[in-house]
Amino acid sequence: MSVLWKLFGLSKMYPQRVFIWNTLSSQRCEDMQHMSESVFVVLCQIIGTSQQLVIRRETQGIKDIVEKKTTTNDGVIYMIAGSYREGFRLEGSDMDFMWWPNNHRVIMDMSQSKFYSTANKNLILFDSSESSLGFTLLRLLEPTRFREVRSSCVRKNGRVLISSSLYRQLTCSAAIPNSTLNGPCASCTFRSKKYDTAFCFVSDFWPPSASSWIDRCYSWPNPEVVDDIVRKGCHFVAIGHPFGSHKNEEWRISFSRAEYKLVYSMNHCQFLTYGLLKLFLKEVVNQKSDETNKLLCSYHIKTTVFWTIRQNTLPNWCPQNLLTGFWVCFKLLLKWVYKGVCPNFFIPQNNLFLTKIHGSAQNRLFLQ
Repeated sequence: MSVLWKLFGLSKMYPQRVFIWNTLSSQRCEDMQHMSESVFVVLCQIIGTSQQLVIRRETQGIKDIVEKKTTTNDGVIYMIAGSYREGFRLEGSDMDFMWWPNNHRVIMDMSQSKFYSTANKNLILFDSSESSLGFTLLRLLEPTRFREVRSSCVRKNGRVLISSSLYRQLTCSAAIPNSTLNGPCASCTFRSKKYDTAFCFVSDFWPPSASSWIDRCYSWPNPEVVDDIVRKGCHFVAIGHPFGSHKNEEWRISFSRAEYKLVYSMNHCQFLTYGLLKLFLKEVVNQKSDETNKLLCSYHIKTTVFWTIRQNTLPNWCPQNLLTGFWVCFKLLLKWVYKGVCPNFFIPQNNLFLTKIHGSAQNRLFLQ
């Protein structure tokens, strides 16, 4: 039995299993508020209460501190990302990991090199002058002892560039034998659970291409969260723009750390709405699609929720408005599918639908 079937079957006030949009259009406002409250209660049982989320997140934060303190300068640091990091424990969810060498740092311009000692840090220069927004070339500034980095270097126009395609192949095959490539990740299944691991680089600085995001945060999140996000920088995962002239060398800017901090800043109703949308994607939209035909993914859902909260479309996110919040988010996603444009939350000019959701595939998805 699916989670959504259980969810709407458990509501004593509304035992009929009706689709959400039918309910929204047919019930009076008071009934909708009562049903939203009932769904809120059951979602707390399925996804977790606010107290459970705090415990999960704080436990993961402690693990991160211990990992960082026990990792040598020449070692490799990992971070759990994705849904698990955000606090979800849904059945069938993937586990997402990010790994990066601790002795390498990406700088956005040469002036930032003064913050590091080259005796224990290999510096990599961010160079987006020839890349689409959201992507960049990574230029190695000095020789490195890290074998996978050294073997991934290519020389172009007098620059030593780290090839994302070479690095992805070398790290994935070396660290996770028998894995398959899934975008920037090595994917494998262990004990019926799927694991996605991205081998990347880290920067302590916020990328210039996302600088306008800081100015757009006038309503959400609060300034303290924005400052914390910007101070922690970003990552670069090994995949280039599919239509770029340097797709084998380019790296995609990853805001995974910023994203889980944004999710942490949601109130519980917003988080449960996000969870309900994820369940709806899995059990309704993608139910009859195989892996290759699943055009929408959970990252599109997350982006939809981020934009909905930031645009303040629903001023009051509370249990009585949970299904209204779901519908507001879903309508925005529907609008994006119709237009074929899903703007990245940090770099809106980067269209997340560009490679898959266009033409006949876009039309089929919109009709579905």
